[in-house]
Amino acid sequence: MINTNYKIGILGGGQLGKMLTLAAQNWEVETWILDVSKDFPAGNSCSHFVEGNFKNYDDVMAFGKDKDVITVEIESVNTEALADLQLQGKVIHPRPEALNLIKDKGLQKNFYHVNNLPTSSFVLFENEKEIQAKLKSGELKYPFVQKARTGGYDGRGVAVIKNEKDLPKLLPVKSIVEPLVDIQKELSVVVARNESGEVKAFPVVEMEFNSKVNLVEYLICPAAVSKEVAAEAERIAIATIEAFDICGLLAVELFLTKDNQVLINEVAPRPHNSGHHSIDACVTSQYQQHLRGIMNWPLGNTDVMMPSVMVNLLGADGYTGEAVYENLNECLAVAGAKFHIYGKKITKPFRKMGHVTILDNDINKAKEKGKLIKDTLKICTKVMSGKSV
Repeated sequence: MINTNYKIGILGGGQLGKMLTLAAQNWEVETWILDVSKDFPAGNSCSHFVEGNFKNYDDVMAFGKDKDVITVEIESVNTEALADLQLQGKVIHPRPEALNLIKDKGLQKNFYHVNNLPTSSFVLFENEKEIQAKLKSGELKYPFVQKARTGGYDGRGVAVIKNEKDLPKLLPVKSIVEPLVDIQKELSVVVARNESGEVKAFPVVEMEFNSKVNLVEYLICPAAVSKEVAAEAERIAIATIEAFDICGLLAVELFLTKDNQVLINEVAPRPHNSGHHSIDACVTSQYQQHLRGIMNWPLGNTDVMMPSVMVNLLGADGYTGEAVYENLNECLAVAGAKFHIYGKKITKPFRKMGHVTILDNDINKAKEKGKLIKDTLKICTKVMSGKSV
């Protein structure tokens, strides 16, 4: 039974935490956020904000002791504390055991192979010197992608090495190396599951990336793929969340190869950038669905109400300081554009400051509007010189 005293604890107070708390407000469910500063996006939208470090064992233990269910908006949390809270009878979603697998990309990739989930081949390395030695011996060939095993996010912790000239990009960390997959599209399926075993997937979306910083630039829903590819992507996503035994959301990022194979790239056990459009475009948003999953409520309808294109609103290159949204008025006038500003006070180059979802029955018109907004809106600083304020 859910009542207004039901307490959801969320580790992380960024934009994902903010949008989770906004979804919970419709049900009068109390949301408690743990993060280092109330100035973060979720600070003004949650029921209660607790200042602390979600990577610190004692902070997480103290935070979780009186919560009915605990979830995350970021993987890099103290899973030792979550495991101990789970032993004390607390409900933790996603499971700490699954979090430990997912936040280490080496363990995550091995999990796919063990569970017969389709993914590309990979090799583990301790450091960049080992990679260079394998290249010299001929055991490793160009081109390839190096990914830090832990700590990577929003394009960080990834190096694309196409030839010898790219070697200075190698990361001096424990990493995995994968062949550069010959792809035609990058796809994503956000899937949800509850404790009763009910599973529902959102329709597959297509992602276009900014090659400079490896961040999603455009998200297109529905993806322009065949029914067979869409069904295979959904099947893989459902098999993956069931294999991890996760309740709540799992975002499954996928490669569609030139020969129409669907391969898992990586996953995130929480709301995800590739599901933001669902707030405006789907019957149930990914945030409502995550809450339904972790509270063991019936999962919502995932149908698309209208085609959409989502654009990430990124901080302009060369600007660090108090954020100013230049030309926002002109962009707000675009028909069908739904703006979500995260409330981050400080902008940095390519920092995610918000997103906009453009709804239009003509997906090509939605793309045109998205490009217009991307080219028009500039998130910079009070000092227009490009220097910090």
